[in-house]
Amino acid sequence: MSKDEQKRPRTFAQKVALFLPLIIFGSLATFFLLQLTSGRNAQDLPSVLIGKQAPSLSMQALEGSGLPALNDAAISGKLTLVNVWASWCVPCRQEHPFLLELSKDKRVQIVGLNYKDKNENALKFLNELGNPYTAIGVDPNGAAAIDWGVYGVPETFLISPSGIILYKHIGPIDARGFEEKILPAIEATQYVYTVSSSSSGNS
Repeated sequence: MSKDEQKRPRTFAQKVALFLPLIIFGSLATFFLLQLTSGRNAQDLPSVLIGKQAPSLSMQALEGSGLPALNDAAISGKLTLVNVWASWCVPCRQEHPFLLELSKDKRVQIVGLNYKDKNENALKFLNELGNPYTAIGVDPNGAAAIDWGVYGVPETFLISPSGIILYKHIGPIDARGFEEKILPAIEATQYVYTVSSSSSGNS
């Protein structure tokens, strides 16, 4: 480069090109910072399946559990929580007491979708912590979980008696989620079906 070229002032485009990497980095950093500080709870992320018919279930039973397989017949006509879990999942252990408590509620049944687990480990998990499920299906390759749009374990879906997905809980159920999300969703469903049944009887 000649001395004349060194003295020649940079054009606007050259200046922009010089700072372009910094501009891109700053924009990305701002975007991710806003995402982190937006206050949005991962459990509140919407699911495209909400309000739609639940994907078909046709899984083999957990051998040795003494429970029936998880299929469409197991949830048909009943308000059901479909809980995606695995023995290797630490948060699944944390939420398990809430599932056991909910299993005493006659308004709803709980079924389990055992995700990418070993049969003996799943049985050990249930023997150690208790069994809240009325049916369990094994999903060794995660194919069923993909159909249900599962991000990871644990996840829980509330399914209406007619098979519609009413609510999706991402992550472990904790005390707040149990009191403020799960129970109100069950109560709301009971109210809707009670009103619907009363209206049908009066017509």
